[in-house]
Order: sequence, then structure tokens, then C-alpha cells
Amino acid sequence: MRKRVPFLDLSSIHRDLEDELVAAFRETMRTCRFIGGPMVEDFEKNFAGFCDTKHCIGVGSGTDALRFSLMASGVNPGDTVITVPNTFIATTEAISQAGAIVDFVDIDEQTYNMDPAKLAAYFETKCHIDNPTGRAVSARTGSQVAAVLPVHIYGQMADMDSIMDIADKYNAIVIEDACQAHGAEYFSAKTTRWRRAGSVGISAAFSFYPGKNLGACGEAGAVTTDNEEIARKIRMLRDHGQMKKYHHEMEGYNGRLDSVQAGILNIKLRRLSGWNEKRRRHAAYYRGLSGQTDGLVLPYEPPWSKAVYHLYIVRAPDRNGLQEYLARHGIETGLHYPLPLHLQKAYSAMGYKAGDFNVAEKASAQVLSLLMYPAITSEQQDYVIGTVKEFLSERRSVA
Repeated sequence: MRKRVPFLDLSSIHRDLEDELVAAFRETMRTCRFIGGPMVEDFEKNFAGFCDTKHCIGVGSGTDALRFSLMASGVNPGDTVITVPNTFIATTEAISQAGAIVDFVDIDEQTYNMDPAKLAAYFETKCHIDNPTGRAVSARTGSQVAAVLPVHIYGQMADMDSIMDIADKYNAIVIEDACQAHGAEYFSAKTTRWRRAGSVGISAAFSFYPGKNLGACGEAGAVTTDNEEIARKIRMLRDHGQMKKYHHEMEGYNGRLDSVQAGILNIKLRRLSGWNEKRRRHAAYYRGLSGQTDGLVLPYEPPWSKAVYHLYIVRAPDRNGLQEYLARHGIETGLHYPLPLHLQKAYSAMGYKAGDFNVAEKASAQVLSLLMYPAITSEQQDYVIGTVKEFLSERRSVA
């Protein structure tokens, strides 16, 4: 009988934690503190400690976290924010919803993260300097570049020292999209220590969508920051612009974190480091057994990185053929992401065309996500690896 290997299995985690999760739900029912309250505050304190930041502000989703980070960190309507084209659209939606203008730089071919060299080239060749402010003004958008938004894609942090240095040179802030990088680390030569995702930029956004390394049982997100004023503004933005009930300092949003989700996240947070270590072991297992895979590019982890492998991405010239072959053998896979944002219909008005971001476009045509979650077994990985090798061997024979 053909095996079935699921791409993601969330039920294994929730079966093991069922009694604790149900107890958290019952506590919410008992206290009737459904929005805010001690459970949310407890999670915020614990997650701030996990990320090594002074503040964590729980919000309704990762998109809320991105939007509120931009708005509270000093990005104004009409400003330009630079990010990458190979990310989920929530990154750019948040920029637009904050009233800012999106623009892109290409990615590094090995890490799939923002390429610092291309970021520097953007400032040097596609901008001029506004003398009064010292900020770069984008020739494409006609507005000042207020922020750089690197995405720690697939669970690996971008080269933050380089990005921070470039942004500082042009008086731009850096906000981390850490929605896939809970617990990822980066060795900063500037500070001579390992830094957690969410602790390097002026602020950072996290998503706790159920499939994340730290996932809720529904929608949830958070912002981390060391900046007291940013934290204060986000607490108002998430709650209709109020710090005191019915006293509104600004117009805000309904973007609060539910107590039930906070309680669930608190329980899972205690296991996150262990789960991340299992993901790293699974990644090493893939590497150790994937010799002789001509034409297959495995993930690259620089020496300054400790990735947490939210996704395990391989690249194959015949990605679609590989995906179909695996599916015929009962192996589920994912595509993250098959069409870069600059070529999406939603952004056709930007005027970008095929060939403008060659690395992102090449990756989008070749990347395939293999199963990666804490509970996968060596038998499942052996089957996946063996089937991939069979596909590559058949292709070599045909060639």
C-alpha cells in the first residue's frame, strides 16, 4: 500500500498538550477575561523574555503586528518602505495599509533573504539624498525611504548587521518581519553576541498562525521592541487608540490578542526551544542523507545563523516534475512562494516586469517545501529522501 506523508501534522502537538490547552480554555471561561487581562500580560512578559526585548505587545494577527510596527515606529503616509518580493503578501499589505509605498530589492541566492549588496545599490543608484533630512528619496516612488523591512524567510534571519549599517547611513529605520522566525538567532559581530529574531530592529512583527513554529489555535500576533514609546503607541493602536477606556488619543484598530490564544501560546512557548531543536535535527538529517542529489539545492545556513526551519526549502530545476512525482508516492509538499510579489496582479500598477528581480524569480520557479515539523520521524524522512533520489536518478537516466 502506498505510504502517505503529510506536509504538516498539527494534531500530534495538540494531542500531547490537550489537557493543558483545555485547562487554559477553562480558566478563561471561569474568569470571563476574554480580551486582555492576566493571561495576555503573562504571555507578553514571557515572549519578551524569550526574544530578549523589553516589550512585547500581543495583537490579533501577524498582519496587525506588521502594520502597527510601521505606524508606531515613525513611518508616515507617503513614505517608502523597502522589502523583498519573495514573501507572503501580508508584508506588503501592511506597508500599504499603513499608508506607505512599497518598493523592492532582490534577495541573496543562498539564503533567500534580503541581499545587503542590492540594498546598498538601491540607495546608491536609485535614490538621491534630501539635504535637510539626510534621508534618501526614491526615484521610483518620489518619496523618502523611511524604513527597511527585511523578512526572516523560512526561519532564518537576514544579515542584520549589514542591513542595519546601510539603513543607518541613510537615516532609515529597520523593522523585522520575524513572522517565520520564532527563536531564530543571528551572531552580530557589532555586538559580539547572538541576537534573537525580534531584538535587532527598532521593532519586529511575529505571527502565531497555527502552522508557525509557535502557533496559536487561531489568529494571533505580537510586536517586540525595546522602545517604550513604540510599545505605548501599539497598545493604543490595537485598542481603538485608547490607553484608558473611552479616552482616545488617536484613531486606532480592533487588533487585540484574545486571552484564550494567549493562554495557548504560553503553554506552547515553554516547548518552543525544544521544538526548534528538533527542527534543526531534522534539517541535519536531510543534509546527512542527501548525498548524490545532483541538481538539488539544499538550504544554506551561514555560520552566523541558527535557523529554526519554519520551512525546509529545496530547489530543483524541474520543481513541478519533482512535486508531481512525490505526490504520486503519497508525499505532500508546499510552494513558498510560486509567484513573487512584483509580478502579482495586485501590484501590476507598480510597473515591474519579469526579469526585474532575477534571483527572486528564479527561486520562485524552483523552490519546493518538504515536510518539516517537530514530530516527523526518521522513517518519514528516509522515505522522502529516497523518493527524491529516485526522481533525480530517473531524470539523469533520461538525460
